[in-house]
Amino acid sequence: MKKIIYILALVVVFSCETESETAKTQDLSYLNYSKNILDYNLIPKHPKDKNGLIFSDQGAWFAYSFPDSIVNNGGFSGPFLMTQQNGVWISPSLSQLSIKNQNNQDIIWSNTERNSYNSHLEQVFNSENLSLKQELVYSSGHTALIKSTITNDGEHPLEVSVEWKGQTIFADGLSFSSNGNQLNINSSKSDAIGHIVFEKGTKINSFDSIYNTVVETIQLEPKETKEINISQTFIFSEYSWETESNILKTIDFDSILSIRKSEKNSELKSLISNKRKPFSDSIYSEVLAKASLTLQNNWRIPAGEIKYEGLFPSYHYKWFNGFWSWDSWKHAAGLSYYNPELAKKQMKLMFEFQNEDGFVADCVFRDTTIEKHNYRDTKPPLSAWAVTKIYEKDKDLAFIEYMYPKLKKYHEWWYLKRDHDQDGLCEYGSTDGSLIAAKWESGMDNAIRFDDSKILKNSEGAYSIDQESVDLNAYLYAEKLYLSTLAEALQHQEDASRYTEEAAHLKSRIQSQFYDKEDGWFYDTNLDGDKFIKGEGSEGWTALWAKAASQEQAGAVKNKMMNPKKFYTKVPFQTMSADHEKFNPLKGYWRGPNWLDQAYFGVKGLRNYDFIEDANKATIQILEGAEGVLGKGKSIRENYHPITGGGLNAQNFSWSAAHIIMLLMND
Repeated sequence: MKKIIYILALVVVFSCETESETAKTQDLSYLNYSKNILDYNLIPKHPKDKNGLIFSDQGAWFAYSFPDSIVNNGGFSGPFLMTQQNGVWISPSLSQLSIKNQNNQDIIWSNTERNSYNSHLEQVFNSENLSLKQELVYSSGHTALIKSTITNDGEHPLEVSVEWKGQTIFADGLSFSSNGNQLNINSSKSDAIGHIVFEKGTKINSFDSIYNTVVETIQLEPKETKEINISQTFIFSEYSWETESNILKTIDFDSILSIRKSEKNSELKSLISNKRKPFSDSIYSEVLAKASLTLQNNWRIPAGEIKYEGLFPSYHYKWFNGFWSWDSWKHAAGLSYYNPELAKKQMKLMFEFQNEDGFVADCVFRDTTIEKHNYRDTKPPLSAWAVTKIYEKDKDLAFIEYMYPKLKKYHEWWYLKRDHDQDGLCEYGSTDGSLIAAKWESGMDNAIRFDDSKILKNSEGAYSIDQESVDLNAYLYAEKLYLSTLAEALQHQEDASRYTEEAAHLKSRIQSQFYDKEDGWFYDTNLDGDKFIKGEGSEGWTALWAKAASQEQAGAVKNKMMNPKKFYTKVPFQTMSADHEKFNPLKGYWRGPNWLDQAYFGVKGLRNYDFIEDANKATIQILEGAEGVLGKGKSIRENYHPITGGGLNAQNFSWSAAHIIMLLMND
């Protein structure tokens, strides 16, 4: 295992240039949709407190919140480190700026205001004649900058004293030691080493896990301000602290904040200006800001085993601090609308874990001493879809050249290792012969269609469930068409023609084997294809998403989807029909909750067959019915109760956010 070193540094930056005239006058109207779109108020009460949300950017593995009450000491909650133990707070606030009056009494703040944007955090503390404004912005995936501005709002001169102080009361085994103006953070629990670097000449008092700087006295004339700029850096051993430190010497807070504002405004413009016409209301612009911020908070730079940038499913749940294959492909599809470069890296991340035979791992992690990579199964083949979505946005042939052979090998793997009877229709399965991993491979772990499934051996290290799944083969049908498109772009005419021909044949098989004319629904079947595995679930409309159904079949499926007793619930298009005896959203995971990826596939399926009015109506009901999706404050959830609309399971969930973006986009 690689030795991982986490470096924490606070560097005081003295020269603070003002923003350029261009920056001052730039139009940030799109950024304003993100104002306070998520509620970041949280004072952590214990090391793994996740009763609130956290803010991060630039792929950093550390994050912050606002203290949720007026405090005597300015500072941001945290940081929360995702560099160890699947996430742990160092303390309620590691770096607090304490301000006292000339009588050595703490300033009593009468009120405070806190605002968050996709670009940064800011808070203002006010007293009778003094104010403190603090802003936090990320300059890179290693460093967050904090500017504190102290202002004399009164009519008379003021004398105040300031000091930085903090303690590591949460993270186990950490202790302080000082050397000149540098505070070292030592750990007995990990290979982490931390440094806090202050202004040259600053003296530090440190006592095991507590520190403070020697008090500085500041004289402020009426309306005068004093700015203190610091940086907090967490940097892995793969990166150079010396390089990062030199970069920090050349930048200032205002210029970085201006860059971030412009960057986030541009991203939001790409989304908001591309909305479908029925969703012109500002509330849909706000939800796009929330969705993109959700993805931002789960973004991580390469570290340890991970060689490319990517997104967690959710930082909020301790077992989601890794990277899953079909999550990654869904994230990339959503990112393609406003950040195709990150989308490309997300795709490359998972294909670093592709075996020689074409298999791609289910999930992978930065630190395998905490969690092991899962090679027991893969996930449904949506990778070519995501790559094609990215290519449609920027026409980057170099990216296609890199990905195409990997996608091709992965596609062929399904037919080599997951077609038990070699009839051209595939099954979900596992590499270790376990039924549970085979169910995981579907992504729909405990769906009722797998209740009576059995596992069969295909070859050494290759096993299949004893049923052919309609969603899997619909995905493979779509993948053939996407591969044909990519092959055309690369002028691989033979491949393009072959995939098109294979798709036409598979489309006919899907329509004939998986569709029950009597029920008007698509089902999985047994291996022989002569028995339906009944129970209406969301897999039934994947043939519409893939455009593999006939118009007549699509119409029948649409009628059931729009039936309030079945799928047109408060949050429409959940994972199984509401009138089924096993429907149980609170205990079912895939037996009733609405997962927004499946809801999106349903809406997109309706659009594919020109049921536009139904698709628009369902989109509005999905977003309005799912608690906290629209409006400010609450996070986007892993899934939702289709009857009550209540949010279920993990908060701040990436693929839900990605599919909200896709629901609203005009393509």
